[in-house]
Amino acid sequence: MKRNMGNADRTIRFLIAVLLGVLYYNGTISGTLGIVLVILAVVFFITSFAGFCPLYSPFGISTCKPKNKVE
Repeated sequence: MKRNMGNADRTIRFLIAVLLGVLYYNGTISGTLGIVLVILAVVFFITSFAGFCPLYSPFGISTCKPKNKVE
């Protein structure tokens, strides 16, 4: 599994996951929408730590900085 997420992308996903978790815990979001957003938060949390987004692969998207090749 090759990383396809840069540091900024990973940080933003992590912050969104934390925000959604806090909003659900406080009761600001609840019901079906709350459950869906918590599941999304879990997915964001996992992908932010793995550095890999499965949805980026089919489209060839990568937010990683290209590695400099030494010649």
